[in-house]
Amino acid sequence: MALHSHSPSHSHDHSFHPLAGDRRRAVRRVLVGTLVLNVLVVVLKVVVGLWTGSLSVLADALHSVTDSLNNVLGLVTNQLSSPEPDRDHPYGHQKFEAVGALGIAAMLGIACFEIFKGAIDRLIQGIKPMEVGATDLWILLLVLGINIFVAFYERSVGRRLQSPILIADAYHTMSDIWITISVLVGLLGIWIFHWPWLDVIMTFPVALLVLWSCWCVLRDNLPWLVDEVAIAPEAIHQVVMEVAGVVNCHKIASRGLLGRQVFIDMHLIVEAQDVKTAHDITEAVEAKLEERYAPVRITIHVEPPSYHEEDITYRQPT
Repeated sequence: MALHSHSPSHSHDHSFHPLAGDRRRAVRRVLVGTLVLNVLVVVLKVVVGLWTGSLSVLADALHSVTDSLNNVLGLVTNQLSSPEPDRDHPYGHQKFEAVGALGIAAMLGIACFEIFKGAIDRLIQGIKPMEVGATDLWILLLVLGINIFVAFYERSVGRRLQSPILIADAYHTMSDIWITISVLVGLLGIWIFHWPWLDVIMTFPVALLVLWSCWCVLRDNLPWLVDEVAIAPEAIHQVVMEVAGVVNCHKIASRGLLGRQVFIDMHLIVEAQDVKTAHDITEAVEAKLEERYAPVRITIHVEPPSYHEEDITYRQPT
């Protein structure tokens, strides 16, 4: 039976790992644990900020409040981000995690604005004397230790589980580490040299670090939401052409996040005179792509060897 030039598309799904549910539960456990630690950090910073009257410590506490809110947001999006498709979401729910990460970026932006505003107000209204004690510094050192543990633990688990929400939250907590270090330097200067203006000066690098964290989260998650190409079409073409029976492939498109979930579409020209042979070739192509780019969902439109197409992907906009 000869193949028709408009033969049906062949779609095969390799996207659902049997441990997907375990992955979500692991992410949830990390978020609950870090939420408890972040609430403790907020309480300690607020206590120190109220004792000393330090603007930089209170601003740092505000940043830590967003850490706690990020954990709550992460728990919500984790609950909604099942990779399993359903009738209303046939491509799964993974983008909920990226949306949650953008929520983190928004909170970072708000925190940055509040920090800048507080510092400028203090400069306009005048800088008042401050009292800083050794106990305050020791409490902030404890807070720093907690933040370092949370950031490195979340980043490690986030990379292992390929979780955007954990990686984004780790970025946020990493900025908290540098902020706390900056605040400690300022308070140390006030304690030793009695320079209250250091408190206001140190709020500006705090705000810049928050802004950088915001940019990092946006940079890592926007490509997923706007369906930016996940894999270079040339790379996919090279892999597919290694399969016996493939003449050529074109109209190659990919989206998603490599290592997390990728969708690939293509038209495949095969050397086959019957449907079964064409089917076997497409199965081999799918297995090859799965081996290289898993987890992946692949849709292939099969075409006969007489079909000719020069471009392997969509043209660049002019």
